[in-house]
Amino acid sequence: MQKNIFLPALLLLVLLVSCGVDKNLKRGEKYLALGEYYDAATEYKTAYSKTPSKEREKRGKIAKKMAFCYDKINSTQKAIAAYRNVIRYKQDDTDTHLAFARQLMKNGNYKEAATEFQLVIDSMPDLQIARDGLSAALSAPKLKEAGSRYTVKKMDVFNSRRADYSPMLMGEEHDQLFFSSTRNEAEGDELSGITGTKNGDIFFSEKDDKGKWSKPQRVESGLNSSYDEGACCFTPDEREMYLTQCSSDPSYPRFAKIMKASRSDAAWGKPSEVTLTRDTLSSYAHPAISPDGEWLYFTSDMPGGEGGLDIWRVRLTSSGLGGVENVGAPINTAGDEMFPTFRPNGDFYFSSNGHPGMGGLDIFIATVDEFGQYELEHPGYPLNSQGDDFGMTFEGPHNRGFFCSNRGDGRGWDHIFSFEKPEIIQTVKGWVYEMEGYELTAAQVYMVGNDGTNEKLSVRSDGSFEQVLTPGVDYVFLATCRGYLNHKEELHVVATTESEEHVLQFPLASITVPVMIDNIFYDYDKATLRPESTQALDELVTLLNENPNVTIELSAHCDYHGSQAYNIGLAQRRAESVVNYLVEHGIANDRLTPKGYGKEKPKVVRKKLAAQYNWLKEGDVLTEEFIKNLDADKQAICDQLNRRTEFIVLRTTYGMFDQDGNLKNPPKPKEKARETLDDGFDIEF
Repeated sequence: MQKNIFLPALLLLVLLVSCGVDKNLKRGEKYLALGEYYDAATEYKTAYSKTPSKEREKRGKIAKKMAFCYDKINSTQKAIAAYRNVIRYKQDDTDTHLAFARQLMKNGNYKEAATEFQLVIDSMPDLQIARDGLSAALSAPKLKEAGSRYTVKKMDVFNSRRADYSPMLMGEEHDQLFFSSTRNEAEGDELSGITGTKNGDIFFSEKDDKGKWSKPQRVESGLNSSYDEGACCFTPDEREMYLTQCSSDPSYPRFAKIMKASRSDAAWGKPSEVTLTRDTLSSYAHPAISPDGEWLYFTSDMPGGEGGLDIWRVRLTSSGLGGVENVGAPINTAGDEMFPTFRPNGDFYFSSNGHPGMGGLDIFIATVDEFGQYELEHPGYPLNSQGDDFGMTFEGPHNRGFFCSNRGDGRGWDHIFSFEKPEIIQTVKGWVYEMEGYELTAAQVYMVGNDGTNEKLSVRSDGSFEQVLTPGVDYVFLATCRGYLNHKEELHVVATTESEEHVLQFPLASITVPVMIDNIFYDYDKATLRPESTQALDELVTLLNENPNVTIELSAHCDYHGSQAYNIGLAQRRAESVVNYLVEHGIANDRLTPKGYGKEKPKVVRKKLAAQYNWLKEGDVLTEEFIKNLDADKQAICDQLNRRTEFIVLRTTYGMFDQDGNLKNPPKPKEKARETLDDGFDIEF
């Protein structure tokens, strides 16, 4: 009788526990539907712990949901434990063993992973993803033992106690690093139901002159929001950033989308969405811009791919976006392909768990063969590991930079690592600028090689460009800019035993303002050219040969000292001396007009000259009156500036028309115009 007193209480306790389990399961289902895997896993874990061990089927089903959520948030150890419970309670199926095997791979348990993959193959012999997995499990230990020439190092200066991922270098000297982080300094106070951490923000670090990186700071502009920002990239001119953003809606599943922000000076503006398709139920993430700036690559789960997450691309045009297209096999597989990026030489990098690798996401390199087909390379250990390895960024043309990995982190959080693979690289770095002026950012540089190379190179914001060269090739570089004369440089590249950078200068002469010819020297009070003038005169000969349709006025100027008649006569004779030299060296006489101005046209100060002499300002005219108001030493400098030899372009159509006024070499219809350099190289425009 006493025993029966406790039966109602025990029954009530069982009912309360059962009710509590159902509430946890219901909340777990809600979070799972929204993609909030961390919160869902928490609810399932609570429900699992409340479920009596004798309810084996129910425990096994809850464990399967837990395992799926832990899998999604990269909590490998917890996922493995949950999958073991699924198998223990006999709620496993082929998908369970396949997912379990993948988690074992991510944990470096290659032998056990091989056993699980084999179980899947025994029941589904034709399942390629399982066969690839078994191959990877068997080969991974050998890859790790073999190693590679890569060296990697965890970058503590960038990393926090949370996730830090998707680094991207920026700047002319690659001295700015942007990356995503869920550290405490990220915006907002709420924790993400997806990861259990704060939503990610874009942070950046800068490298000083001594090579030391600064403490990362959150980008303080309209770029970041209370949403999740991650995985960014830049256009070649670094004026625009593409990034991934996951917005939050308490009643709607999370879909990633690609945003674009513009930079004004050093500040990034508020991003706007890039509408790639009309499909609003697919995710778009991990943007990457091709080196030529013509293609936007990205990751998506939209229909029409090879399976899982695929890499897609869309053409960027002046009138908007073209149609999206899947990059297809061999890059995409039935697994997941993500985080596309480019090395500046055009090599395509991406991460995949569909190709045989060492564990989670492995980095692969795709290069184009002579038939235009992709060839894939696995760069081996230690660039790849048993964990997730992704998010490459390169320091210019060199095979070094940064990437991220969750290797060795029990919580599955990503951290930034440096990498380097020693290799011999020859590069050219050039600067395009206006004579007597600053960089010409609107310029184009055409690179032509006798190996068939024919490329158009973009000029950066400092007027520079950089390109990898091939040993044994003869190159011609032609710099052009609207409103300026062309300038050509030639370069022969020989094989070397160490990396080498070739430096070229491209000073372009304006066709609208006088251009001073530096280092022209005459005997005192005479028109005789001194021997040290030869180099400058020979460069002028080259310039005129490179621009055969140009005629110029060659002018000589004096300071205000002496009589006007005398100065004009001396200046005229000096101008004629220069013209005579040019004619003697092959320049047609009717392309040259000598003119002596004496002191009639004093020097007009331009921006670069004003920067050189801070007591002058742009637009100052060095007249006699102006000079006499200066100190004696400054007067001497102004007199020297007035004593100069210049040229100005008169015509740009010399020799282009016949005697009847018809164009001698009209462009052929429906064909690309081509310019043939005098050494036989062709350049397409």
